[in-house]
Amino acid sequence: KLHELKKDLIGIDNLVTPGREFIRLGSLSKLSGKGLQQRMFFLFNDVLLYTSRGLTASNQFKVHGQLPLYGMTIEESEEEWGVPHCLTLRGQRQSIIVAASSRSEMEKWMEDIQMAIDLAEKSNGPTPELLASSPPDNKSPDEATAADQESEDDLSASRTSLERQAPHRGNTMVHVCWHRSTSVSMVDFSIAVENQLSGNLLRKFKNSNGWQKLWVVFTNFCLFFYKSHQDSHPLASLPLLGYSLTIPSESENIHKDYVFKLHFKSHVYYFRAESEYTFERWMEVIRSATSSASRAHILSHKESHLY
Repeated sequence: KLHELKKDLIGIDNLVTPGREFIRLGSLSKLSGKGLQQRMFFLFNDVLLYTSRGLTASNQFKVHGQLPLYGMTIEESEEEWGVPHCLTLRGQRQSIIVAASSRSEMEKWMEDIQMAIDLAEKSNGPTPELLASSPPDNKSPDEATAADQESEDDLSASRTSLERQAPHRGNTMVHVCWHRSTSVSMVDFSIAVENQLSGNLLRKFKNSNGWQKLWVVFTNFCLFFYKSHQDSHPLASLPLLGYSLTIPSESENIHKDYVFKLHFKSHVYYFRAESEYTFERWMEVIRSATSSASRAHILSHKESHLY
């Protein structure tokens, strides 16, 4: 995982070192003199990195700061700053204020950062500083440009041609978290490895009448759509982090059995399974990758499957 993350980051040389473990990555807003600025955070068992989305040809994230966890404290500070879902992280040399996109996101970060702080305290004192691989540029990191404000549609467009993606990392899990203002943890990645499924599904868009039969593969928090199981390249893909999984309501006039609905903001997709069994299986694996999945539910579910 560290080697994979290294490809998405610029400005750090020695990310992969013995004993370092990845815990969570995701989007948080950092409070500065200019207000709230979206940043991508990477939590390890010894350090918290924060980065901005660079406008480089390779679309990587540029490291702006690092907070060693040894000696750090964390506390809720919504009332103090008047910002919802707000946390203050006090390091030995630097303090930062961050805000999550929702209460549940804030709680996930608090739980994991506190766990990481406790791990750092139990280890043998402070860890060596990460090495910056390039001097920071003079442009203020808080000058977000218009080109940074990419939309959900741009994200899906950048994912359609998978052959073109080799040098350009604009559609990795890190970018999905950036666009959906969400986060994903090592626990989630472990569960994703166990939750993979493929099979035929019928798909319908919000404003279309007909259903399209597709071969669908679910892996790594993402649905890949193929014309048939013999095709080597998908027609399209849909990253599911941040989506919610529900059953269509009466008012949606979907008069079919075994239908589930995926939606994020104005994006709505309906999927129809061929039987009650396959419907239940799809619901189970997709729930492991969408925002409506609570950690407690996933973990209790995981334990019940050990036998």
